[in-house]
Amino acid sequence: MNAPAARRLSAVPVAPALLAHVVLRTADLGRLRDWYAKVLNAQVVHENPMLCFLTYDEEHHRIAIIGQPGLAPAAPNATGLHHMAFTYAGLGDLLATYRRLKDQGIEPFWPIHHGMTLSLYYRDPDGNQVELQVDTVPSKAAGTAVFHSPAFAANPIGVTFDPEALARGWEAGVAEVELLRQPPLPPGKTPMDMLPH
Repeated sequence: MNAPAARRLSAVPVAPALLAHVVLRTADLGRLRDWYAKVLNAQVVHENPMLCFLTYDEEHHRIAIIGQPGLAPAAPNATGLHHMAFTYAGLGDLLATYRRLKDQGIEPFWPIHHGMTLSLYYRDPDGNQVELQVDTVPSKAAGTAVFHSPAFAANPIGVTFDPEALARGWEAGVAEVELLRQPPLPPGKTPMDMLPH
C-alpha cells in the first residue's frame, strides 16, 4: 500500500466561496419563521421548539432562527447588524415579490435606487432590516465600477422611488433598461433627504 502524497496548505489568503446563512435570535420563533417563509418564499427544513432552519434554494439552510422566550427587543441605537440583503434574478421577480407581499400587508419602508441595485427595505417582526434587491448593471464588475464613479461619490445613498409606479411601468411593458435607470435627485433635494425617516 502506497503512503499518501504529502500536501502543503497554501499561505496565500483564501476568501470564502459564499455567504452561507444568517442566524437570528427571537423571543417569538413562530412569528419570525412565518415572516421569513413568506417574504423569501422559503421552506422549513428542520424545526424544534428552540431552532428553525429555512432555505429558499439548494443550500441546506439560509436562515436559522433561535427561539429564546423572554429576550428583550434590540435597542434601536445599539451596535450590530444593520440589514441583510437578498438579490433577485430580475426586476420582474423583485416587483412580483413586492406585489405579493403588499397584498399580504407587508410593505417596504424604504424603496431606494442605490445605483448598482434597486432595493426595497423591509422590517421583520423583530425590527431587523431586510433588503430585497435587483442588480441594475449587467455584471458584478459593472456593479463594482459604480462605487468608483463620480456619480456614486456625489450620491452614495441613492434616490427613492415609488415601487407601485415601477410595478405599473413593468406591467405596461416599459423596457427594463428604462425601469432600472437611476432617476436624478428631485429638485432641491440632497442625498441625505433620501434616507428613511
